Amino acid sequence: MNSLNQKKNKALQKFKKNFWGVFCLVFISTIAVAGLTAYWWIPDQSKDANQMALTIQLKPPGFQTHVIQLPNLTREKSLKAYFSGEENPDEIIPISSYKLTKDTLFYIPYNDLGKTDLLEKEIPISVFPQLSLTEIEQEYIYVKTYWLGTDRYGRDMLSRLILGIRISLSIGFVAVFISLLIGITLGAIGGYFGGKTDAFIMWLINVTWSIPTLLLVIAITLALGKGFYQVFIAVGLTMWVEVARIVRGQVISVKEMQYITAARALGFKDIRIILRHILPNILAPVIVISAANFAAAILVESGLSFLGIGAQPPTPSWGTMIKDHYAYISLGKPYLAIIPGLAIMFSVMSFMLIGNALRDALDVKG
Repeated sequence: MNSLNQKKNKALQKFKKNFWGVFCLVFISTIAVAGLTAYWWIPDQSKDANQMALTIQLKPPGFQTHVIQLPNLTREKSLKAYFSGEENPDEIIPISSYKLTKDTLFYIPYNDLGKTDLLEKEIPISVFPQLSLTEIEQEYIYVKTYWLGTDRYGRDMLSRLILGIRISLSIGFVAVFISLLIGITLGAIGGYFGGKTDAFIMWLINVTWSIPTLLLVIAITLALGKGFYQVFIAVGLTMWVEVARIVRGQVISVKEMQYITAARALGFKDIRIILRHILPNILAPVIVISAANFAAAILVESGLSFLGIGAQPPTPSWGTMIKDHYAYISLGKPYLAIIPGLAIMFSVMSFMLIGNALRDALDVKG
């Protein structure tokens, strides 16, 4: 036990000395917290950040405009809204100008040409809470900034980009969990018992390995149906092969060690030997491959969303954001596709660098 603790401490100290590993771990932790708490602070707190304003579609980063916020006086903000968004949020109306009288709020909707002779619209003051005109003007008429601009539906890009973190990291966690559960189980059984059991598991691994990952994910997704959770399961069911191969090889090399022979001599059951004596000693390469699988899961989910069989609209996904706007790369607004593309790139690169740092810290031979 002391030897195991010493190894853990030594690995931790080596990991801390790896600048990029620590930096990427902090980066991933930061965006994970940002995604989890998104509805507490993002500009668009509606469910899926799906509040549309077509008059301000395709606006560049930093765009500002006056807006009128029409309060929904019947709604009560529940605790659930802080984690899944507002089902019936206040309506936001972009405007070019307005005039406030005792009984009515007159306004001209926002337009790109700056015209002020458009048809004037009006809103009864009664739709606002019983406040003075000055208080209404201060609280419900203000300048709104879209820090990353708006998409083709007039939705806030920043809000949807932040919520996209939830999809990418969630599918990473679930897919890696499923792949570890299946891969460790089959790899340990095949490596420990050998014989026909090992031959069958290796046949299953080779068959699965021979099918292109994306093609297999698409097939499983179509079989399970389009949706959020179906993608999680589909990706997880295609990523267990590498885990199983690594675990099998490690178990084969470890099961002939003296401490395993001693455990058998003491009459321990096979399941105990595998769980208590073998698996704890082969986790290092499994941890490293898990970091790589996490990055691969993000890429696969983005690809599926781009093809339209991943997370379905209006759920914000980085792959879906690229799909909706890749045509604008040649239309003078490349940032609409580049921004979510950079988010995917930085996330995947961070997990790969964390994996490299873990490999060095745990002294795993490539």
